Amino acid sequence: MSRNVTAHMFYSVNGVSEAPDQFQFDAFGQEEGERMGAALAPVSDLVIGRKLWEEWREFWQSDAVGADDPFGSFINPIPKHVISTTLGDDLDWNSTHVSGDPVDYVNQLKQGEGGDISVAGGVDTVRSLFTAGAIDVLTLTMHPAITGEGRRLFDETVPLTRLELVDSGTSSLGNVFLSYRLKPQD
Repeated sequence: MSRNVTAHMFYSVNGVSEAPDQFQFDAFGQEEGERMGAALAPVSDLVIGRKLWEEWREFWQSDAVGADDPFGSFINPIPKHVISTTLGDDLDWNSTHVSGDPVDYVNQLKQGEGGDISVAGGVDTVRSLFTAGAIDVLTLTMHPAITGEGRRLFDETVPLTRLELVDSGTSSLGNVFLSYRLKPQD
């Protein structure tokens, strides 16, 4: 039995995914939190890029995070699989260094025991795993903002790729939720 691999990215109306804290503003509320909670409930493993792992590791292990923080209680104990070409194999924070091809690694992880697998980013990690077919469903939360600059999840390096919409919704704060999978080739 294969485990489900999902990813969730925030982005602006003009497609910027980098640094969502710069454009989310007041557009993350209870509905968004409930969707995130439901998406993370079946997850037992997290695949994450090095930069985001380093940022989260520093923040979520700090004294600034209370023991009752919902995301902190999720992210701290979960096994993390870190995609990096610069980190060594001796990682802390319940983390394992992904050695070799990340697509092969995720596909092997899918065949193992456990719940769903979430890919937390960053932009390059989600882009490469999704376009290679290692991510089953990608959810994009579009925030009602246009940002002048920043990296896009799907830039000019991504060839024409057809998608299937598997779920959608809109929040009272104006966010649009779009969940896609790769469209099977005919």
